[in-house]
Amino acid sequence: MHGPPSPLVENYLREAGFWHVVTVGRGCKLDPKLISALIERYAVTRFVQSGDWGAVCYELLGTILKNINGGHIDMGWLRDTFPNPDDDSTELKRIRYARAYILQIIGGYLMPNLSWNLVHLRWLLKLVDF
Repeated sequence: MHGPPSPLVENYLREAGFWHVVTVGRGCKLDPKLISALIERYAVTRFVQSGDWGAVCYELLGTILKNINGGHIDMGWLRDTFPNPDDDSTELKRIRYARAYILQIIGGYLMPNLSWNLVHLRWLLKLVDF
């Protein structure tokens, strides 16, 4: 991630329960192996299946990545597609940015994919509701 989230979406991150996650990772080095070990010991979510991940992506983020592989989307695409909102951004743009930022948190250091560049859309379906 390219830095802290825009202050314009702080309320959305708080509502989703991710504000403290955003602040915890700042200024300290996280050990991905330790985080993975902790995650493997606890059931975090149940399986989520979708017949059309493109539709899920569009519904949650307002745009569709050309290549969604089984619900996995590219972290670089998230960074490139969702720049920091400005004061003129609509509420919908701010919500979509907040969702993309949460996906980057999850894919970046909470539940990283072995490739370190993919994150699954199921996390938004299970964890975020605003």
